[in-house]
Amino acid sequence: MKRLLPLIGLAVFAAVLALSGAELTPEQKTWLAKAHRHEKAGWTYLHIEGGPRERGFQHGYLLAKEIAEAIRVTAAQWEHESSFDWTWLKDSTNGFIQAGIDDENREEMTGIAEGMNAAGVATTYDDIVAYNASIETTGYWWPEAAKKLDGSATVVTNPKEMCSSFIATGGMTKDGGVVLAHNTMSDFTMALYNVVLDLAPAHGHRILMQTQPGWIHSGTDFFLTDAGLVGSETTIGGFHGFTEKGVPEFIRMRRATQDAGGLDQWCEIMKKGNNGGYANAWLIGDIHTREIARLELGLKYIGFERTKDGYYLGSNIAENLKILRLETDMHDTDIRLSPVSRRVRWKQLMKENVGQIDLAKAKDFEADCYDTCYNEDGKPNGRALNARGDLDPQFGNPHKIPFNPAGTTDAKVVDTALAKRMSFAARWGSADGREFDAKKFLQAHPQFDWMDGLLKSRPSQSWTEFTAGEKN
Repeated sequence: MKRLLPLIGLAVFAAVLALSGAELTPEQKTWLAKAHRHEKAGWTYLHIEGGPRERGFQHGYLLAKEIAEAIRVTAAQWEHESSFDWTWLKDSTNGFIQAGIDDENREEMTGIAEGMNAAGVATTYDDIVAYNASIETTGYWWPEAAKKLDGSATVVTNPKEMCSSFIATGGMTKDGGVVLAHNTMSDFTMALYNVVLDLAPAHGHRILMQTQPGWIHSGTDFFLTDAGLVGSETTIGGFHGFTEKGVPEFIRMRRATQDAGGLDQWCEIMKKGNNGGYANAWLIGDIHTREIARLELGLKYIGFERTKDGYYLGSNIAENLKILRLETDMHDTDIRLSPVSRRVRWKQLMKENVGQIDLAKAKDFEADCYDTCYNEDGKPNGRALNARGDLDPQFGNPHKIPFNPAGTTDAKVVDTALAKRMSFAARWGSADGREFDAKKFLQAHPQFDWMDGLLKSRPSQSWTEFTAGEKN
């Protein structure tokens, strides 16, 4: 078997090399022999390993076309929402973003750019940095910057509502261990994160996480490490606040996940240098101690809870009152709002399933379509845990766009048993298996015609398991 693995890596490398026609150095050929990719149930699985520039090169080379497409879509979305182009965003933000990047992550992103260029797909290190930082620059820096550019400008002033998640342990779960589930909610144009990254760094902990092509962090965020940590997050809705001084969120997330050996260390790394970017409620578990925690990071305020017997939820409502009242404009009792409706539903499900939660239950929760605003079940809507804005007229809420193509685009679950063997289960597309046809959607809703060429279909996919080190 030890002899077979390098041969498999070389076979993948040779196939890609034949397509690109690139001339690689002996060192680069050695690097690529250690890496591989394959497709499964709508996901792209990518294994990279070694030092930072080495694994970055592997990443950039093997996913070059996918990274270029993701940057194209990200840039187009940004320009439509802001009226400014990608170059302007890079020039305006890369200075303060790069000031907070550590040497290892800088080298890995340099490697990604080098790998893409070697594969015949032109890019720059600056593009890779801007792309990795895009969540916090477009959603957190930009609302503050827009006010300075034009105080009367009408802009999207708050980050979007994204993701539903829970983590449970002790008396809440069937076996007393940790169970974690998460689904991503986003604009369908930005549903680019169908990459499962198996990252084995030369130093630090091995990581298995969901991400998108070209990112050194997760972004969605769902991960597990060989230190026994499992984690996810949900965005704090209606959040405002950002400082250019500090460490970018994507750098802190990557450092915490690679370096931390336990819950306390992970949280301390996330808090150090906090810039307010991508303000999240993080749900973290330690499968060895069976302890779970919720870390809410605002800009000025922090919430932290931990337990070995209970659960924590995430639905885009801050639970810490300081963050909720002083750093968001979220109305926490307006059940017409998706975050409030989903929080009510999470609490119902937790109450109904004490001592019963396992992987099967977690999958059912992620696919749940119950609407607590109208007390309706089974009908796709924008307020359910399995949210589908594209199928909801949303006439009951004047602040929501009817038939907005946004909502749940995946589902992931993990428990103690899976995490011990560095595995998790995932489903790409709607958590209930309902397909999304981009062509039919644009024909039915021509008001979104600007998305033509950006919006991609997601057919129904099955649940599948991923494991660190798998080949095909």
